[in-house]
Amino acid sequence: MTTMTIAKAINAGLRRSLEENPKSLLIGEDIGRLGGVYRITDGLQADFGADRVIDSPLAESGIIGTCIGMALRGYRPVAEIQFDGFVFPGYNQITTQLAKMRARSEGRLTVPVVIRIPYGGGIGSVEHHSESPEALFAHTAGLRIITPSNAQDAYWMTQQAIECDDPVIVFEPKRRYWLKGEVDTERPAGDPFQAQVVREGHQATIVAFGPMVPVALAAADAAEEDGYSIEVVDLRSISPIDFDTVVASVEKTGRLIVTHEAPTFGGIGGEIASRVSERAFLSLEAPVLRVGGFHMPYPVAKVEEDYLPDIDKLLEALDRLFTY
Repeated sequence: MTTMTIAKAINAGLRRSLEENPKSLLIGEDIGRLGGVYRITDGLQADFGADRVIDSPLAESGIIGTCIGMALRGYRPVAEIQFDGFVFPGYNQITTQLAKMRARSEGRLTVPVVIRIPYGGGIGSVEHHSESPEALFAHTAGLRIITPSNAQDAYWMTQQAIECDDPVIVFEPKRRYWLKGEVDTERPAGDPFQAQVVREGHQATIVAFGPMVPVALAAADAAEEDGYSIEVVDLRSISPIDFDTVVASVEKTGRLIVTHEAPTFGGIGGEIASRVSERAFLSLEAPVLRVGGFHMPYPVAKVEEDYLPDIDKLLEALDRLFTY
């Protein structure tokens, strides 16, 4: 075991992939000499060369298009998008080309592209630097979408994404980049597309992913002081969603809150609430609640703490569940 921040764990995961697979390479704006805006790729160009850690022009559509071409030639490219809100110039390439080539070719073509996107708020940044667009991509079939919440997952899920033959978007919780945790570099973190129960409980379930997992765990700890037993499920994969683990938890606890930073309207929480209602309606003792952001453009940094879901909002939702 070794202790790393999530940022260092991703760097170590990328390094290991570059060492073990000569076909893997990285591309993005300022990822070489600078090491990326968050220094995730720090030191990799110096060790693996500018042909495998490629500084690209400021052009997200060009980055994605280049990755598609390289993947079709047998490489496993990893694109870095500097910030969540910058991915949209490449949205067309991702949803109309990258996501569909394997199905359109009836499996004859694989396009193993990984797109790393720092997402979410909480860092006091400016416009287009704190968005949560995961639901927009999850609606497009053909993409796999994962998001680590801890260093162990960050290390292994980065490598597992690169090994996957489907295109994978890795949403990295930027405000948790400096969160430390233990990493077992010899034991894989399991199926990256499977949810994990990260806290056992029997009276209510909170489903969270990415940056909201530590918030959900803190809310569960606070609720325990009031005598409540709360289970927390780390979703880990946004597409596909491991509904079996979520439903099994709800069948045990009878109550469910889904939380994410993205606006509640049209978010992943609505999909989970609907599926749980279909599969576990008779187990529910209260309506499924969603705790997310407001349906508005991400606010200026001075008031983002009012926008982001926090412990108090989760505790208020738990009060509603238990008084229903």
